[in-house]
Amino acid sequence: MTTAPSTTTSSGNTTNRRVIVYIDGFNLFFGLKAKGWKRFYWLDMQLLAKNLLRPGQSLEKVWYFTADVRDGTDTHLRQQTYLDALCTHCSLLEIVRGRYLIKERQCRQCGNVAQIPEEKKTDVNIASHMIADAFNDRFDSAILISGDSDLVPPIEVIKKYQPDKRIIVAFPPKRQSYELRQTAHGCFDIYEKTLKISLLPNPVVKPGGHELFKPVTWK
Repeated sequence: MTTAPSTTTSSGNTTNRRVIVYIDGFNLFFGLKAKGWKRFYWLDMQLLAKNLLRPGQSLEKVWYFTADVRDGTDTHLRQQTYLDALCTHCSLLEIVRGRYLIKERQCRQCGNVAQIPEEKKTDVNIASHMIADAFNDRFDSAILISGDSDLVPPIEVIKKYQPDKRIIVAFPPKRQSYELRQTAHGCFDIYEKTLKISLLPNPVVKPGGHELFKPVTWK
């Protein structure tokens, strides 16, 4: 296992023991998409979390936040295969679902109507779980995989009321936030070399013998 790159921290201690990892699924996905890295869509989120730990840390749990895509295409089937593979293979991972909506927006200039996907509840779900875990003393350090500045408030709450807890932000590819960088105790980027060693087996075999294969377009 490789460890994460050195973090930029406000204090010298980077090895607080128990770690919970919170993954903003769509933020990570669209970061990979922006890089053209379809080959990394088949990520083992638990292994990725372990590969981000520092020496002396232990992974307690992985929260994976997403929403079921229902856009009338086979994207939904690919997503469900992947989520099934995660649930089968990752013993420490739990999926928290928000809502996925398609909204119509009209261009003010040309009048054309476009369908825009929107994900709902993910920010609130992440914030709620981070704060609950901090106040119930379930971690010493948390790693947040996201570049969404809307997640600054829960970090501020935890820093104010649970000052012994540390929050580290791991930025997905093509995803950065100055506000998160300034608020968290530390931050680092997730690099290609870490993604390469954090993939699910292909196929993932369910207990009954059914095989879950990586979608053929994810290459």
